[in-house]
Amino acid sequence: MDVSSHDVLLVGGGGAGLRAAIAAAEVNPQLSIAVVSKVYPMRSHTVSAEGGAAGVIKEDDSLDEHAYDSISGGDWLCDQDAVETFVKEAPQELLQLERWGCPWSREPNGHIAVRAFGGMKKRRTWFAADKTGFHMLHTLFQTSLRFDPITRYDEWFVTKLLVDEGRVQGVVAIELMSGRIQAITAKAVILCTGGCGRIFPFTTNANIKNGDGMALAYRAGAPLKDMEFVQYHPTGLPFTGILITEAARSEGGYMLNKDGYRYLQDYNLGKPQPKPVLRSMELGPRDRLSQAFVSEDQKGRTIQTPYGSIVHLDLRHLGEKVINTKLPFVRELCMKYQNIDPVKELIPVRPVVHYMMGGVSTDIDGATPLAGLYAAGEVACVSINGANRLGSNSLPECLVFGARAGKAAALFAAQQKVPNGSVLAQATDERKRLESQFLFKTGGRERISTIREGMQTTVEKCAGIYRDGASLAEGADTLRQLQERFADINLDDHNRTFNTELEAALELGFMLDVAESIVQCALHRTESRGAHQRTDFPARDDKRFLAHSIVHRNPDGSSRVELLPVKITRWAPGERVYGELSQTNEPPQAVLTRKAG
Repeated sequence: MDVSSHDVLLVGGGGAGLRAAIAAAEVNPQLSIAVVSKVYPMRSHTVSAEGGAAGVIKEDDSLDEHAYDSISGGDWLCDQDAVETFVKEAPQELLQLERWGCPWSREPNGHIAVRAFGGMKKRRTWFAADKTGFHMLHTLFQTSLRFDPITRYDEWFVTKLLVDEGRVQGVVAIELMSGRIQAITAKAVILCTGGCGRIFPFTTNANIKNGDGMALAYRAGAPLKDMEFVQYHPTGLPFTGILITEAARSEGGYMLNKDGYRYLQDYNLGKPQPKPVLRSMELGPRDRLSQAFVSEDQKGRTIQTPYGSIVHLDLRHLGEKVINTKLPFVRELCMKYQNIDPVKELIPVRPVVHYMMGGVSTDIDGATPLAGLYAAGEVACVSINGANRLGSNSLPECLVFGARAGKAAALFAAQQKVPNGSVLAQATDERKRLESQFLFKTGGRERISTIREGMQTTVEKCAGIYRDGASLAEGADTLRQLQERFADINLDDHNRTFNTELEAALELGFMLDVAESIVQCALHRTESRGAHQRTDFPARDDKRFLAHSIVHRNPDGSSRVELLPVKITRWAPGERVYGELSQTNEPPQAVLTRKAG
């Protein structure tokens, strides 16, 4: 078996991965750093982020306000020490991107332009038209080329973490072009593989987002955190699931039901405004807007289509100039994928799975409980997002915690010995598994597409916007059956070169593990909070569940769920209220308390 060695190994070449690689290289230029990505880095899903990145930059805003908005928007499940670190470092990271060449949109006076975003009391979302992620990823990728210690493995797929002596010491990966299976050893590994939206049938996520990193960590013995919290974005195109950014509502778009009525005014999200000065009802949190859609659907106020119920997003009143200046990508997507022009026509939208608040459990520096393993970005759960992430917090999260994970991993790696030979024996065993269970196997009866469709249908039905105990228990049983059937999978393609069927089979195995963790955590949390809404337990229960769900994988493949208290520093839990907004710069004093000591 071929072997290559590095000091720090990044799995994933998107925003978090590239920022971590740059940070590691800056900490110690003598380290050998590798970035392994199953797609060319510029095709990473960060490129699809449209709306913007939150960071306090204006004089009428404050770090406390950003922190409070994030904590209350997360329904008080955020670790507040992590949030305070995040809001402090986010503006610094965004300014660093500007120095590296990110073309932020500007006000006429040349200052950074900011827009309103859902759940935020102040305009603090930096943007580059509506292609923010595209420009951020370009900037990070170009900056990474300056660092000679960074080696890239483009279009390599990681299948296993190598663990020895209680420490992660590398990975096994397949070069997709040749099918060559290789061990890549490292003194520290950072997972930056993004989310797992493809577990669900309708999602804004790209085909590459299958929970690979979450499953790799889970199988290696690292716990996952808060997996029950799955965010639906209220405005996805109904056929493709493609995102219509929240920026469309920030600029003044209306949500209309089948009667042309701005229905969100009925759901305690504010009053109709012709133009959102700070935040209109259309800019309520994503969980609340998605739940309002379900209510409208149950009342018969949505429009039925072959791809499910829809409502409309109306941008026509904004005019062609505003749309072409601030929302050009939205117009392009609508014209190419829906054959409509939002300048003249209504946009059909429906809630679609968008983001995982949960992920690999990490501390504030990205370290997992498994030595030598770090994680950052959507694959990780620090936790700054709690039960519901606010729009525009995810891009700066990739930057802040990508940088922190990169620095911590570099310092850790500098103190470690070269991995020993026993990890190579594990790598050989993994190669044999891949060949015997997939590549050279004959006689299997199950098809990838059949099991994948069964998984997606099951998870959508039992762990969608609303859940209950009976459907979750039934879903857990179905997923166990699908896991058993997966063992009898059949591949038609036994070649090594660009074997996309093998890749799809391995991704499906990862998705089944992650789906099971989502359902088990949702079963265990008998309350409603943020994106986790139990119809059989409709109230939030701070007495029992002001805590993170920590799910471990047992040796037999089953899971166990434990609770870890949320870290409260300054803001005591209070009611989430989205109505008329105060002009003050301070968070509501009624919920401001400082913990004794």
